[in-house]
Amino acid sequence: MENPKPVDNFYQMVGFHFLVTFHGLPGAQNEDVRFQSVAGLDVQLDTEAWKEGGENHFEHTLPTRSKFSSALTLKRGLLKPGKSGLTDWCINSFVHLKIKPLKLISVELLDENHNVLVKWDVEHVWPKSWKVAELNAERSEVLIETLELNFNRFSLKNSA
Repeated sequence: MENPKPVDNFYQMVGFHFLVTFHGLPGAQNEDVRFQSVAGLDVQLDTEAWKEGGENHFEHTLPTRSKFSSALTLKRGLLKPGKSGLTDWCINSFVHLKIKPLKLISVELLDENHNVLVKWDVEHVWPKSWKVAELNAERSEVLIETLELNFNRFSLKNSA
């Protein structure tokens, strides 16, 4: 077998340049795509044990279905109501109990030229939790809000 040739333009992707787009979000603003972090793009296979008749030394483990993370977690600096469609969507959900799921949210990992490297399409999304960081007079920090969004599934798309 021959040794593979090194790839000249290969580099590992970095995770600090990304964009989050809320498709169909009423009153969406430019600020609604800027986040400090995104977490929860996790999936695993559920399994089922199967005992074969006559075989007492082991069990077979079989895959059953995909199980997605319970929440997509987004963090950003706190924005005032009316300045963010996302904030207003959360207020309508938590305060007024008008929960309107979004069909799609896209999370795009970008390269240095802002081209999409990888895209995750997150489906059927609604707000599950909204937290504001501690107010503390002894620290001079940006006040961070954390949004946990429930979703049904996501799909991974290679855009490069």
